[in-house]
Amino acid sequence: MPTLNADGLTLNTHESLEAKLRDSSDSELLRDILQKTVKHPVCVKHPPSVKYARCFLSELIKKSFPKGTSVVTSRSALCHQQRAAVTQCTLLLPCDSTKANKLSVCPQHEAVHTEPLDELYEALAETLMAEESPHGHRSYLLPLGGLVTLSESTAIISHGTTGLVTWDAALYLAEWAIENPAAFTDRTVLELGSGAGLTGLAICKMCRPRAYIFSDCHSRVLEQLRGNVLLNGLSLEADITANLDSPRVTVAQLDWDVTTVRQLSAFQPDVVIAADVLYCPEAIVSLVGVLRRLAACREHQRAPEVYVAFTVRNPETCQLFTTELGRAGIRWEAEPRHDQKLFPYEEHLEMAILNLTL
Repeated sequence: MPTLNADGLTLNTHESLEAKLRDSSDSELLRDILQKTVKHPVCVKHPPSVKYARCFLSELIKKSFPKGTSVVTSRSALCHQQRAAVTQCTLLLPCDSTKANKLSVCPQHEAVHTEPLDELYEALAETLMAEESPHGHRSYLLPLGGLVTLSESTAIISHGTTGLVTWDAALYLAEWAIENPAAFTDRTVLELGSGAGLTGLAICKMCRPRAYIFSDCHSRVLEQLRGNVLLNGLSLEADITANLDSPRVTVAQLDWDVTTVRQLSAFQPDVVIAADVLYCPEAIVSLVGVLRRLAACREHQRAPEVYVAFTVRNPETCQLFTTELGRAGIRWEAEPRHDQKLFPYEEHLEMAILNLTL
């Protein structure tokens, strides 16, 4: 059987799921997929965006029939509004061009798939009638049964920032951290540019840091970060009911261009991390400036270990980063690629993690 990520919508199979859907005569496969995705308790409690669920269900319907199949159902369980809504998506369904490109919901017809297909149409109808929201949830299964759930913006850029969504390097760095927990266990971690919080929440749940400081400069990102920390059962440091078995968690506003050595020293980080923050030359210069100030903290304490993860979108941007590091006297080396892929991101992307010596 396929195994599915807890966001309800990410499939990882050893065999082609498309081939299974196309070739299997067992209609229970559809029900099994539904129960492990949009009907999964996590997905019901913290649903993904309506658009995401709609696209997933539409694709699932298309993949459920051999090419050229005319789609009908055997039940008239849908209400009038649901039938109208489902009719809107008929152009998404595979249908022989010589046949009527129309969904039939008449009880006298025999179904290609039976009741599970009706459940699929009902689920799609619900998404077609649902009101769009600027936010949705994504949930990620962790090893040993843990879970990270995030509330995110549905837009890549929202409120003038890209920090309200999770980027690929954050997933990549979280995987590396889970595979290398000793780098974080019983240590104070400062994350620069935390965004939606995926990396930090995974580290808090899997690596047992002593304290974790999420930071960003944008007020809406900080607001969302606080919400995601609480959503995942962690307490912010000011909460007197905090679980003593959990790390001390802080969400801090940190503007790289104005923060001082004294302010950075107050965090007393043992480890500093950042993911997908090399998006423009200005950000690179600001980041290296923060790293130089962290290096200046050595007069009072041991310099922290630093790990910066990024997606190689533009080689010139990466070259600029290493050049600026050299000018600042910061040595670096690339971490080897880790073995286990836990989270959904494009495998063809080139990603890297640099270990910096301040």
